[in-house]
Amino acid sequence: MAQAPRFIHLRTHSEYSLLEGALRLKKLPDLCKGADMPALALTDTNNMFAALEFSVAMAGAGVQPIIGCQVDLAYVKVQPGEKPRDPAPVVLLAQSEAGYENLMKLNSCLYIDKGGALPQVTLEELEALNGGLICLTGGAGGPVGQLLQGGQRPAAEALMARLHGAFADRLYVELQRHPGEDGQPLAEQLTERGFVEMAYDMGIPLVATNDVYFPKADMYEAHDALICIADGAYVDQQHERRRLTAQHYFKSQAEMVTLFADLPEAIENTVEIAKRCAFMAYRRDPILPKFADDEIEELKRQAHEGLKNRLKVIPHATTVEEYEKRLDFELGIIEGMGFPGYFLIVADFIKWAKDNNIPVGPGRGSGAGSLVAYALTITDLDPLRYQLLFERFLNPERVSMPDFDIDFCMDRREEVIQYVQRKYGRDKVGQIITFGALLSKAAVRDIGRVLQMPYGQVDRLSKMIPVEGVKPVSIEKALADEPRLREEAKNEEVVARLLNYGQQVEGLLRNASTHAAGVVIGDRPLDALVPLYQDPRSDMPATQFNMKWVEQAGLVKFDFLGLKTLTVIQNAVDQIKSSGRHLHVAADGTELFEPPEGLIDDIATIPLDDEASYKLYASAKTVAVFQVESSGMMDALKRMKPTCIEDIVALVALYRPGPMENIPVYCEVKNGQRERESVHPSIDHILEETQGIIVYQEQVMQIAQVMAGYSLGGADLLRRAMGKKIAEEMAKERPKFEKGAMANGVDKKKASEVFDLLEKFANYGFNKSHAAAYAVVSYQTAWLKANHPVEFMAGVMNCDIHLTDKLAVYFEEVRKRLELPWGPPCVNRSDATFKVVEGALVYALGALKNVGVEAMKLITEGRKVDGVDKPFATLFDLARRVDLKRVGKRPLEMLARSGAFDQLDNNRRRVWQSLDGLVSYSAAIHEQKASNQVSLFGEAGDDLPEPRIVPCDDWEAAERLTEEFKAVGFYLSGHPLDDYMGPMKRKSATGGVPFLTLDELTEKVSVKGAMNARLAGIVAGRQERKSARGNRFAFAQLSDPTGAYEVTLFSDTLELARDHLETGSKVVVMVEATMESDQLKLLGRSVVPIDTVVEDAGNMGLRIFVDDAEAIQAVADVLAGARSAARSAGKGPVQLCLMDPTLPGEVEVDLCAEYPVTPKIKGAIRSLTGVMEVEEI
Repeated sequence: MAQAPRFIHLRTHSEYSLLEGALRLKKLPDLCKGADMPALALTDTNNMFAALEFSVAMAGAGVQPIIGCQVDLAYVKVQPGEKPRDPAPVVLLAQSEAGYENLMKLNSCLYIDKGGALPQVTLEELEALNGGLICLTGGAGGPVGQLLQGGQRPAAEALMARLHGAFADRLYVELQRHPGEDGQPLAEQLTERGFVEMAYDMGIPLVATNDVYFPKADMYEAHDALICIADGAYVDQQHERRRLTAQHYFKSQAEMVTLFADLPEAIENTVEIAKRCAFMAYRRDPILPKFADDEIEELKRQAHEGLKNRLKVIPHATTVEEYEKRLDFELGIIEGMGFPGYFLIVADFIKWAKDNNIPVGPGRGSGAGSLVAYALTITDLDPLRYQLLFERFLNPERVSMPDFDIDFCMDRREEVIQYVQRKYGRDKVGQIITFGALLSKAAVRDIGRVLQMPYGQVDRLSKMIPVEGVKPVSIEKALADEPRLREEAKNEEVVARLLNYGQQVEGLLRNASTHAAGVVIGDRPLDALVPLYQDPRSDMPATQFNMKWVEQAGLVKFDFLGLKTLTVIQNAVDQIKSSGRHLHVAADGTELFEPPEGLIDDIATIPLDDEASYKLYASAKTVAVFQVESSGMMDALKRMKPTCIEDIVALVALYRPGPMENIPVYCEVKNGQRERESVHPSIDHILEETQGIIVYQEQVMQIAQVMAGYSLGGADLLRRAMGKKIAEEMAKERPKFEKGAMANGVDKKKASEVFDLLEKFANYGFNKSHAAAYAVVSYQTAWLKANHPVEFMAGVMNCDIHLTDKLAVYFEEVRKRLELPWGPPCVNRSDATFKVVEGALVYALGALKNVGVEAMKLITEGRKVDGVDKPFATLFDLARRVDLKRVGKRPLEMLARSGAFDQLDNNRRRVWQSLDGLVSYSAAIHEQKASNQVSLFGEAGDDLPEPRIVPCDDWEAAERLTEEFKAVGFYLSGHPLDDYMGPMKRKSATGGVPFLTLDELTEKVSVKGAMNARLAGIVAGRQERKSARGNRFAFAQLSDPTGAYEVTLFSDTLELARDHLETGSKVVVMVEATMESDQLKLLGRSVVPIDTVVEDAGNMGLRIFVDDAEAIQAVADVLAGARSAARSAGKGPVQLCLMDPTLPGEVEVDLCAEYPVTPKIKGAIRSLTGVMEVEEI
């Protein structure tokens, strides 16, 4: 940098000007160096998101950062009846720390408690907070410029004078020139002369800026598309929209000097301003609010007292002296590192949550390794019982903030955050911002939209971009890897344009939101340390710096995570209590364990050696058991046959890519099928509980400690270096390890082997504290499922009440695997949520599709009379007591379909058709009630006639079930194929490929291996795909009365079968069945409609129970119709069984003739009014 700079950019927009700026922060230092600029101001639109990151990066590269912000100013007082004018931007630059602090306060003015208004500051706020700030008037688009453009020169002068009064010699009149092919933009033409004249008249200096949005002019078109994404506009639209020019790029000094050759002072002043600014944002050490006058003493007092209370209740893992020794050791480190306040703050809000019955997890992450945390009830695992290490959490040899991640019940997490806000002050507590980037797939979709390309085409292109891990690969990589994408770009110019723009904007930031769990707590109003932002949908401010930078700005983050499993456990315990018994008493009254005094119904007190729970694990009946629900986990459980909590801890740690390879070894050694390998006698005891395999990071640390004489702190540093594969660190550690081992009598070769082994496992090893905490939560769910199955399943289903697919899996579990008693949805028995009545699970009304739990509460509230449940007697009684109009017609239709009104009228179709009348009747009654027009003699609505319910036959069996399926999401009261199973069995008795149910097939294949079979099925859906060779294949989802299954069909079968595989079709599928890792795999060979198969299934007769004489004629009509329609069907005898109080008993009448009888005909007769039941004979 030989010659002095002539021009410095003072108005620039990084990617943190969301969907507007395209200067990438990481590239700014090199941009400045390339242009020989020793300084740069960053002025993102209405935010300082990047202030600290920008300061640190620029200063690190030897360029002076100037912290600025382009702020929208409300400059016109709106007269009543006028349309409000949009605010206009001015540029503010911080000269000093005081200026930076004012800039942060102005950012609070932009966002905090604005109630959804546009971010803007008022003139009054600007006047009050202008100290230490330089103000540029904002150019043609700024407030003064807007007035000049509107020809309001006097108003413009008045505003300029007011700004001058506030900022004095810190105000500069900003000029911009962005000439295009047809000269300067209109706004600049209309304002430049006025600006220069006012500046000279008032003695205010001029300054030239270039409003920079992108690095080079050739990015203009892609950037234009970006602005369209932000504004929801189209690139080629005729209407007015925001447009910039190709001149808004990072111009060189020479270009700017030439552009303003007639006003050299405006260029020189940029350098003067840069010299006047001498402040950059800096990192701070962590700052915490003061919790007590003497935090060290307070922590010691609470910890010793807490430990005494714990030791009264828990089984001791070692002597009391050992516990106290460990406690004092930890307290010493916490005090030495200066973190007593942190522990006290966390303990305080956790105790508050527990006092208010908000479930808190036993711990997560490495925090469970601390005995102090256990004594303070922050965690609920005794670290000595599980051999957890404190140094893995707080290492005296590496000072960094401790970090407790705390799990709370999903539904009540907010309450804990509100408590913290009340305790420390609303202005001292905030959430943390996160930024969403425009990743490749989204970039393609967004740009496709603004280029007005057809949705289908854009969708197809977006789907061609492969995903690696959780993120899609970049467009550049996708073009390299995916020939179809290159082909599309070659064939169509607009696709090439889309991908070209996409590559230029992908990775820019598109939106700001709040991090779900992080909360920061400060000792002073947060905007004294960081700028604040507030999401319009939230009532809590968030820091403008993200997770990484907020900690460097001196704020300490606390993680308040929501864990659904805690909600499930709480719900299950509540269900047990409302059944009138305690947690330690089983449904049949046996005592499961003896609870410690004063701790009844506390899930944390259950014994960890419950045989039933480990049996449940070993047989892999773990649907809905935390952490072990996947089929892979179930597989591992069957092999492992766990017998103690340590096995579950190890499984949680091992079940991840990489370490999974060790699961078979662990299981074989545990079950005595394989010898345990010894690493070295001195350390074998460390690997005792994990069958001689290194599973945990803690074991790596202990081995270094025992074998090579490391301190645990040093061992933690070794583990980190190994885990991060830092080569130079390892080169230093190896000789140190070997030397230490040799001093302990281990020869060098062996020591080197052990070092290699540790190196391999440090990367694999899992944090044992986290594994142990989650294993305990898993065990709690398994214990509940083994000992209180009905209540546990009710709790699980309540937490997924709106996810029908999951409910289907859980309900299958209740009905089939656990064979628990259950009751269908019913307006008289069910609640809005799942509950247990007399040991049976009663299906929730709120679990039906499209009804909503709140609407169902209206029904269950209406059922109560003076706080006591009084069942509804008739549909009219229901309409009088519940305002059906508020419930809504859609939800009522779903209730009718599901059979929830069966107790009031079991003809579902009749109920469904009469809903309109019932809703009107109900609405009229409730209007009367509301207006108190009660007739002299009685209740509201007594004078309103009950609506007529039109008689009609019920839906046929199959249709009735289809309607039920629409409401429930699976078949509840029966299955559409129930009537077909008898005839199918009879038919297949004659030989051929065996006909089986899904359950029978699964059992046979798992015993005998692969086989061919026929399955009945009703089609639930199918997806077609193309293979790599271009052949079509499909997955079809079907179900029979014993369960749901999926069949794969290849092209030849698919072509013939496609017509039969429409949703709702009843079919028979010929399959090849095989077992792959405990999963049944089915390959379809042929598909035929089931009705054609059972037509000639041989004789079945019917016995029809009738309780209404009028039904006889209807039955005769159906049978007569059957004679003409189903000629080829098997014939059978038909008997009527008459039930009537006036008859002497049941009277049987034989029709003395054979009629065609099929499942369809049987279903048709059953749906007739007056027919009670139809049996096969």
